Formats: sequence, structure tokens, C-alpha cells
Amino acid sequence: MNILFVCTGNTCRSPMAEAILKSKNLKNIQVQSAGIYASDGENMSANSRKVLENKGVPFAHKSSSLQPSTVEWADLILTMTAAHKQAIIYAFPEAISKVYMYKEFATPDDIQDVMDPFGGNIGIYEQTFEELNVLTEELVKRL
Repeated sequence: MNILFVCTGNTCRSPMAEAILKSKNLKNIQVQSAGIYASDGENMSANSRKVLENKGVPFAHKSSSLQPSTVEWADLILTMTAAHKQAIIYAFPEAISKVYMYKEFATPDDIQDVMDPFGGNIGIYEQTFEELNVLTEELVKRL
């Protein structure tokens, strides 16, 4: 199964989600991330890197913009917000059956956006990491 995490710039939430899921070392699961408005080749945000390092989660990341080939590659596309989901469905209507908000898919009783830590202090990034970690635990149960 190919899982794609999507956020805005592919420097905070989606690369953290990608790293967390990859760290589970699940068989037959491939993981990537992309951003709807990302520039290709940017580093992960400094606070995202710090949080992953502090939690012992390995990562290697350069940002990627969402491409038709990546959408086609994915069996499941998990977005951080409702706006991301709608943007993907608008741009790629053929993908509608495989696009979900991360919370919508992992915790259907809580379908709010994942908190955006962009520009916040390390504590905000830690909160976002914890939110993503809980969602990933629920995702693993569903896979």
C-alpha cells in the first residue's frame, strides 16, 4: 500500500507524519509526503527536525510539490486539513475515492484539521508531533 501525506508547504506536518509512519517499519507500506503549495527541494522546518530528533524518529526529507504522478502512485492520500482535501479533489477529481483528512480516516469521531505549527515555538511543534503520533497509532490499527 502506498500512503501519501499532504499539507501546505511539505516542511512541517506531512514530513513529520511521513517520518512517524516510516519509523513503524510496516511491511508492504510505502510512504511519501508532498505539499499543495510546496517548493521542491526545501529542508524540513528546523523545529520539525528538532522534535523528530528529540523523539528518536529517523528522517530524511526534501520538500516536494504535489504532482499528478504522486497522486496516481498513492493508494491512500491523507491530508492535514479539509482545505487540502478539497484542493486535491478539485485538481484531481479521479482521486476522490482515496483522499481523506488524516483525522477523518484515523479517528472518524474527530474530523478537525491537524494543528499547523508553522512559525510557532518548539512547544507548538511538539503538540503537533503528539497529535500526529496518536493519529498514526490509529492508522496502523486500521491498516
